[in-house]
Amino acid sequence: MYFRIIASGSKGNCTLIRYKNTVILIDMGITLTLLKENLELEGLTVSDINGVIFTHDHGDHIRGLKFFSPKICYALDRTLPSASSNVCEVFKPFEIKDIKITPLMTSHDATNPCGYYLECGDENMVYITDSGHFCRENLNFINNPTYLILESNHDIQMLLRTNRPQLLKDRILSDHGHLCNEDSAFAALDIIGNKTKEIILAHLSEEANTPEKALEAWESIFKYKGVNFAKYNIRCAHQRIPLIGGSGYEN
Repeated sequence: MYFRIIASGSKGNCTLIRYKNTVILIDMGITLTLLKENLELEGLTVSDINGVIFTHDHGDHIRGLKFFSPKICYALDRTLPSASSNVCEVFKPFEIKDIKITPLMTSHDATNPCGYYLECGDENMVYITDSGHFCRENLNFINNPTYLILESNHDIQMLLRTNRPQLLKDRILSDHGHLCNEDSAFAALDIIGNKTKEIILAHLSEEANTPEKALEAWESIFKYKGVNFAKYNIRCAHQRIPLIGGSGYEN
């Protein structure tokens, strides 16, 4: 299992997953030009994409929907506008060629949001962004993944100091908003296990967080819980710089 996080943040999100002869995207909230540039680096074209799975209907995740046939697009009910799109259900697995996919619960102010659990042979991935809290019902399905991509959106004090309207701050801090660094780290500790190889902190706010702040918070929580932070390959995804990981990737 190989992944390329092309973009992660409020200006656009898109992650490419490759396994055997299967290529899928998680979300398409970037320009077609940026997608094509990254596909070219992988020796791929848009026509090589077998499926696009969407987490929810906010623009930074779905604005590129128009570039794909509805027949290869997947999401929960009422997320996608076309009746020709594929409708999936939480905790009910489906397959796109070689990849088995199970939608997961999230809590966000979107029509019908979700995360995903991907199974690729002996490896698997949990992908959860845009959630005001971690839904513990997921733990029956996602314990001890090989790879974890999890939102670590904001540092609370940085968020409160921004010039954003109070209503927006309240929304972000709510149970239907976004995970702060500390809550993200606590959620990760419930998810990961001895098989976990990589953890990617995703959807970092450019105004209310920094990679340094996020990693510092995570290390503090891991230490508090008696878990060796250095044991895991933990990195931060970026809005503008692609991040590559998974099998065959060397740091």
